[in-house]
Formats: sequence, C-alpha cells, structure tokens
Amino acid sequence: MIPESDLLLALAAFCVVTLFTPGPNNIMLMTSGLNFGFRRALPHLFGVAVGFTVMVLGVGLGLGAVFEALPVLYTILKYGGAAYLLYLAWRIANAGPLKTDVAADGKPITFMQAAAFQWVNPKAWMMAVGAISAYGAVAQFPFNVALTAALFGTLGVASSGTWVGFGHGLQRIINNPHSLRIFNYVMALLLVASLVPVFI
Repeated sequence: MIPESDLLLALAAFCVVTLFTPGPNNIMLMTSGLNFGFRRALPHLFGVAVGFTVMVLGVGLGLGAVFEALPVLYTILKYGGAAYLLYLAWRIANAGPLKTDVAADGKPITFMQAAAFQWVNPKAWMMAVGAISAYGAVAQFPFNVALTAALFGTLGVASSGTWVGFGHGLQRIINNPHSLRIFNYVMALLLVASLVPVFI
C-alpha cells in the first residue's frame, strides 16, 4: 500500500498539473487580465478558486455518486457546458479595446459568474472526480475531502493569480486594437480547442 505521505505528494502534483496547465478557466483568466487589468479581474480570479473548491467538496461528499448513478447527467452537463464555452469563446473573440479603467464600459466576469461556471465546465468535473476517486485514500473520510479541497483552493488562487498576472503583463505588448483583436481571436480558438479532450 502506498504510504499516505507519498499519496499526498502525488495529490499535490496532480493539483499543480491540472490547475496550472491551459484550460477553459486559465484561458479566460488570462484574457480577463489583459482586457481589464489585474485588479478588475480579482472577482473572476477568486470566483474560479472558490467555485472549484466548493465543487471538490460537493463531489467528495457524495455528488459524484449521483453522476455515477445517472450517467445521463454527465452527458447533459458535457453538451451544456460545451455550448456555454462556445458562447464565451464568441464573447472573447468580440471583446473590444483594453478596459483597465474603473469607468470603462466593459464588464469582467463577476465572482458569482466565475464560481457558477465551474459547474458547467467539463474539465473541472473531470479534475474533481479524478482527484476524489484516485486520491481518496490520502486520509480518512471526511478529512480526505477537506484536504483535497484545501489543496485545490490554495493552489487554485496561486494558479488563477498567475494566469491573470500573465494576461495583465501582456498589456505592455498587446497595446493596440489590432494586436488585441488577434490575441482575443487566438484565445477564443484555444477555448474551443479545450473542448476536444472532453469529447475524445
């Protein structure tokens, strides 16, 4: 049997890899950082981190069993989430000029919108279910669920902050309407491409 300390390290590595690699959340966070600046993207940042942490808790405390008992729910979620991601990709592609000013017309994603997005994000579901099912033996229930959620929450803030910061840093390079439009088109295409693993 794998020692719990080794399993904890494996869980931490799983969290880092899944949180810091590109996916729908990170693409949107980077786009928010570029289009709205770091400060205005903070609600988006914390909405992702808190929303996903709550999802991990829900899956760990039994919501995952509901999806196992009723697989059709996952199918509905997958297609509904894909449709919403396509809508978000369209919004990103059609975003206007940089809006770093408080009085700007553009509206970044709110805390509640970002938190709610986790529940229709197919990658988030795969991460949450994968972590709980693969690393559940890291500790006794329910401490294992709390530990997994705490790891995702802490590292999630770091990951989200990194991607928003990266986008904000790009404002120095992408500082004209033409280059911003190209960037937004590329991000929209990457968001659509992030759906490929879900359907494969």
